[in-house]
Amino acid sequence: MQQDTIQQASQLHELPVIDDMIIDDTSGVHARPLTPYQVLRMLPRDATPEQQDSAIQAWFQPGEIHYSSRPDTLHLPGHEPARDLKDVDLPQYYRQNFFSGDSLFHPEIVGGRLGVAGDPIPYTIRGDNMFTALLLLCMMVFVVSIAHSRYFIVRQLKDFFFIPRDDNQMTETSGEFRFQIFLVLLGCLLLSISSYLYVTTYVADTFVLDNDFQLIGMFFGGFVAYFTLKWLLYFVVNQVFFDGKKNLQFIKTALFITATEGVLLFPAVLLQVYFDLSIKNVTYYYVLLLLLTKFLTFYKSWVIFFRQNGVFLQTFLYFCALEIVPLLGFAGALLMVVDLLKINF
Repeated sequence: MQQDTIQQASQLHELPVIDDMIIDDTSGVHARPLTPYQVLRMLPRDATPEQQDSAIQAWFQPGEIHYSSRPDTLHLPGHEPARDLKDVDLPQYYRQNFFSGDSLFHPEIVGGRLGVAGDPIPYTIRGDNMFTALLLLCMMVFVVSIAHSRYFIVRQLKDFFFIPRDDNQMTETSGEFRFQIFLVLLGCLLLSISSYLYVTTYVADTFVLDNDFQLIGMFFGGFVAYFTLKWLLYFVVNQVFFDGKKNLQFIKTALFITATEGVLLFPAVLLQVYFDLSIKNVTYYYVLLLLLTKFLTFYKSWVIFFRQNGVFLQTFLYFCALEIVPLLGFAGALLMVVDLLKINF
């Protein structure tokens, strides 16, 4: 690293020397002192900041500052000269003026917001980063699962309307079973989001909870508990009146129907969240989807349990007791919870 070797020019026409470079001015003798701009113009273009600073120090020497001791005469004619604000004997009213209380006169005081505050942007699920990341994650896992389980889905659809024999038993791998469980959980999440949007639109928009995620989480837990208790009720009742092979076959069929319901509900929720599909249209769509799934459940219960007996009334009573009554009970409990949580003004 080079060391600055600037020397102050003497009165005998000696020129400054900066890093072995002699700085000369083409104008010769100056009639008036140079400005810092002119001094820097004499340096090469590739001069470093250290060299520029050395050149300024070589040409200019700081002098002693002499402040004026004359009195201030800038006052109105006929009035006494202004007094110094630093005078301790100065009255308080003399120190204050019209702008003393203005926040712009005191930069250390926060003056607040300038202008008129606008209306806040309402909360939407589409603008929530957590919900967006959750739906994107569900969609990616859903697409990957569908791609790896195409054979299982095609086989289930082919065998769904086929009337099996007594010794015909559908076999599933652990991966296919986990895939269906994931679709059921995805369906519960989509149902909880749709229920939240329906409740905030038609019932109430303020609740005693801290945030909306808690309400959606309560809906999600309610739907998971509903499907779990319904399948447990099916298992217990069928274990009493039917053999274990038919019971297991019906549980697998009900699991596939519920997983299909979650798959068919996914596009409607995406359209509702990101493309402003009306709640009314989504409600109509889900009602049709619910009727379709109940009809398929009724058909499979008749095929598996009551086809050989040739009775229809028992199938209807079985379906109402294990499918319609739990659904109505869950809907009533859900409405009671929402009514307790909402804030009445």
